[in-house]
Amino acid sequence: MAKIKRKAIVDTDLCVACGSCVKVCPLQIINIEQGVFAKIDTEKCVGCGKCAKSCPASVINIKTMEVV
Repeated sequence: MAKIKRKAIVDTDLCVACGSCVKVCPLQIINIEQGVFAKIDTEKCVGCGKCAKSCPASVINIKTMEVV
């Protein structure tokens, strides 16, 4: 049976690097890369959605994936 996982994905082309996602991430797995865009460690992300809700540019989405 496949396991369902949720992960946050950033559209780096549209990210404004404001850092609001960094501040709200309970796992502290988001960094602003090169001062240009947010980067999420997707291996550690649990898909809680706090970053997506806090993003003023609405460029973070939570994706649901099946993991075998």
